Formats: sequence, structure tokens, C-alpha cells
Amino acid sequence: MAKLPQLLPMPRMLSLASSACQLQDHRLIVLSCPDPQALLFSAHRLQASLREWAGLSWEIAASPAGPGVDIGVTLSVVPGGVRHPQGYELTITPAGIHAVAGTAAGVFYAVCTLIQLLELSFELPVSSFELPTLRISDWPDFPARGVMLDVSRDRVPRMATLYDLVDLLASWKVNQLQLYTEHTFAYRNHPLVWAEASPITGEEILALDAYCRERFVELTPNQNSFGHMAPWLKLPRYQPLAETTGDWVAPWGEMFHGGFSLCPADPGSLDLVRGLFDELLPHFSSRMFNVGCDETFDLGQGRSEAACRTLGRGRVYLDFLLKIHREVRARGRTMQYWGDIIIQHPELIGELPRDAVALAWGYEADHPFDAHGEKFAAAGIPFYVCPGTGSWRTLAGRTSSVLGNLRNAAEDGLKHGAIGYLNTDWGDEGHWQPLPISYPGFAYGAAVSWAGDAARDLDLAPALSRYAFGDPTGTLGRIACDLGNLHQVTGVALFNATVFFQVLHEPAHRIAAIEGLNETGLRTALDAIDEVMARWPQARAGRADAHLVQREYAWVADIMRHACRRGIWALAGAQMHSPVSADLTEDADRLIAEYRDLWVARSRPGGLADSAGRLERMRQEYLEH
Repeated sequence: MAKLPQLLPMPRMLSLASSACQLQDHRLIVLSCPDPQALLFSAHRLQASLREWAGLSWEIAASPAGPGVDIGVTLSVVPGGVRHPQGYELTITPAGIHAVAGTAAGVFYAVCTLIQLLELSFELPVSSFELPTLRISDWPDFPARGVMLDVSRDRVPRMATLYDLVDLLASWKVNQLQLYTEHTFAYRNHPLVWAEASPITGEEILALDAYCRERFVELTPNQNSFGHMAPWLKLPRYQPLAETTGDWVAPWGEMFHGGFSLCPADPGSLDLVRGLFDELLPHFSSRMFNVGCDETFDLGQGRSEAACRTLGRGRVYLDFLLKIHREVRARGRTMQYWGDIIIQHPELIGELPRDAVALAWGYEADHPFDAHGEKFAAAGIPFYVCPGTGSWRTLAGRTSSVLGNLRNAAEDGLKHGAIGYLNTDWGDEGHWQPLPISYPGFAYGAAVSWAGDAARDLDLAPALSRYAFGDPTGTLGRIACDLGNLHQVTGVALFNATVFFQVLHEPAHRIAAIEGLNETGLRTALDAIDEVMARWPQARAGRADAHLVQREYAWVADIMRHACRRGIWALAGAQMHSPVSADLTEDADRLIAEYRDLWVARSRPGGLADSAGRLERMRQEYLEH
């Protein structure tokens, strides 16, 4: 390798030498550590990668003793030996490979880097291989680098999907995972809430927690505990706890009906969350707990109206948040909470508890992480920055905006001393996007949260292609990034969505009202989709699920094409019983059938009826509009 290798995330400091390290068969992986068991999982990962990429059989040992066997790599834990608890030094010389860290986690991250170097160097098994000689000195910008996956808006992943995702994220040095939960944990005391949701059980959480711990990933419990409680409050048993059971208006002017937030004045609300905490938390080894409490849009529009009028909505919100905090602290956990409500009441920020973590979130490239981080920091409030993958309400993502959002969150978070970086992946409005659509956001978030300066020159597409899709040609990463930017060719710019999603989601009679939408832009997008997807045969995907990924991206491209054709149909007057309507109906039938098949490949059946039902309503318009 004449130039610096493309790694994900890029190390903070990497210097190449001019020689090479020849890798020979039958060498030792030596664990130099007071507790060799702490390094065994990392050693097994390295051992398997040497076998996969180079066809080499290296034995693991806790001492180098033994005649006629040379040491290939030494994995060492030296407490205080590097500058950061998660940092490492990786040195490759002609004589061998040395990884030194202060903790077992640091060794794991060194091994992750070494495995990527193996992938870059060896694509086909041959009899002799070499690695470049180099030295890497590396440590993270943020001690907590997480991903939050929405498992409540219809899609609840299968366990195999979660295990695969943990492996992928851990390989990029992500060390926290949250599963955003409203009603999809199988609470034994509340079976009606999750009856149709295919929930995650306590036993599954215990197994996933252990799986994560091996990979130095903290599985953090997550249960919304104030707003976003509609799946509970629509049921007769829980309706009495709702802030309102009637109409209420969201901040953007849309009218909603029915319970959304718990009423903070009702003692039963706190009783409910106490019971949820008592049942949920023992399944997690993490001492952190995300209680949500975001977007309490209906607060003050129902039973707490008088209190909000007298005390102010911010005070009523904070008082209930503090009650939740006391319950979390009584259970020996550190509370995390979304910071969107309290940031609207800056005069109250100083009253937030200093032993809880605010989660400052926002999903546009120009989100004010700088201003919000400054407020939390000035008050001495620990906080995370929480950008997003931007996959939801898009179909294919929105690449440029997302990369700006992820990068700015990292830079502003580092500037104001954020203690964590939580990359969020939501499922609003049916969770239509397949999981791989989120890979660009996951990958870039991992890069900028580990070492933001080193990620400045990262060419995401080839790194994504190799390390997410197993495609050394760079094709699939480029397709993923380019598809996520195609909404721009239509000339329609939307907040937190793309025009493709909006055209499918809106009733036909409202499509023409989408600002900037026109037939020329939609036809330009049709041509652009074809151009991007024409590159697929050049790819050489190495993932075990490569065929599934291909089907998922083919479906995404086809549903984007359908959105363009639907938009043209709507702009022309949406005539039913026309040849165009018949063609759209037939195409929708095909797309919905494929969507159902793809769903069950990665996700549980609960939620599919609701998600596919949104597509079915779109289809019905072609018949009766």
C-alpha cells in the first residue's frame, strides 16, 4: 500500500513505513494480560479473520512458550500504558504485530483495525501474504458512541438482524446500542399493549445484552415514559392516564385526536412508569437508562391545562421529569432524557439534575447543536449530541443533509464537552425503509464520533462499500450514497423527508400542493434512478445476505420510480380507470407483495399490517379517487 489505507473509522494517527510484514502460517496469537479471558473474544475474532482472509491458522496462547512456534501477534493490556481508556497502539513491523492498550476494550478496537487491514490486503486465499508496516496511535473523541434503533414504529427486528447489526456496529467501534421502545417490550403485566406487536422478550434482551458485552457494546435500556405513549393510551385500561382523550393541536398546526402523553398530574402516571421500570431494567447490565420524555406536544391541552396556565408548561414538564429521575436514581441507574422540551425553557435548564444526561437531538444539517450544547454546558448538565441517519420518511435516505447533520453534531458536541454521541434511526410513518438504507448514516456517524478530524477527508462511498456491503469495487457504497441524493434532482426540498416519500404518503389531491413539485423534475428523477441502478452488476458483494440486500435496494429503486409516476399522475388530474391508473395499480400490487416478503426477512410480523396498510391505502386511490 503506497498510500494510507482507507479504514472505518479512520485512526487518529497513522504512519506508514516502507517495509512489509510477511504473514506465515502456524503462528501464535499471544494474550499478554493478567486476565487472558478478557482478550479471548478479540483473539477469536482475529483468528477467524486470518483464516477467512489469508487462509492462515494461528493458535491462541496465554504465553509464548513452545518450541518451533513463532509469535505472529501480541495483544497486550498495560494499565495506563496509553493515553485514553479506549485507546490503543498498533504497530506492524517486519518481525510481527503488537497491539497495546490500557483496557480490554482498547485491545478489541485495535483488533477491529487490524481486521480491516487484513480485508484490504487479502481478497483471495494464497500461500503467502504481507501487511504494510505501520504505527497507529488511536483513541476516541467521545467515550460513548451509540446507535439508537427505533423498534416501536412498526418494525421489530428479528434477533438474527439485531446480532448482525451489533457485529457491524462493533466493528466500527460503536460502543452503545439503544432500542427505542414505546410498547414493544413484552411486559408480563401489560400483555394487551404488545399483543399485536411481536415484542422483544426479557429472555431475548438477556441474550442480546450478553452478546453486546462480548463486543464491548453497552445495551442501554430505553422506554418512553411521558410523551409518545399512544400505543398505551388508546386502550381502555390506560386511557384514564392520558393528558387528553380529545382533539389536540401539534406545534406545526396539525390536528390529532386521542391520548399521546401521560397526564403528569395523575398519580397513576407515575405508578405506571414505576412498574415498567421494575420489570424492564433487571434485564440490562447497563447502569444507564433512556426514559425518553420527548415531544410532549399535547401537554397543557387537556387535564393539566390549568396547571400549565398557572405554573407554565415548562415547569409542569420539569416537575414530572424530576419525579421520573427520582425513580431512576432509586433503581441505581443514570437517567438519560431527550432535551427538546427543556431547551425551549432555558430558564429551567439550571434546575436539571447533574447526575442525569440530556440528549440534544436534531436531524437537519443546520440543526443548532452549537447553541444547545452551549446552554447545557454552561449549566453544568452532562449531555450527548444526537443526530440521525435520516433514513425515515425518505425511502432511500438523504445523504448530503445527513452527512452534514452527523458531522456538525460531532464538531459542536466536541466543542462543548458532550460526553456522548447517539446516532438515531427512526421509523416514522410506517418504517418503510429497509435496514441497509441506514448503513451510510451508521458508518459516517461511527467515523466522526471516533475521530472527527481524521474523518474530514473520508471518502464514504468506498469505505461503506467495503466495510458495510463487503464489496471491494466501491459500487454498492456509491449506489447507496447516490440514491440518497436523488431527491435533489426533483428540485423539491422538504424538512425531515424526501419528495419520494411525500408523494406516496400524501392523498392524491394534496400532491400538487407540494412546493416545487413538477413533472419535469419527476421525469429527471426517473432517468437518474435508472442510471444509478444500472451500476449494480459491477458490484461484488461479500455479505452473507448479499442477495437480500440486492432485493431491498431493487425495491427501494422501484418504489421511488413508482413515486415519480404517481406524482406525474396526480399532477395530471389523477384520473381513475385510465390506463395510467391501471398500470399504477398493477405496479403497487407487485411492490406491496415484495415489501411483505422483504419485511419478514429481517423483521417480525407484528407491525407489518400497519406499515403495509399505508401502501394499501395509496393503492386504493388508483381505484376510487
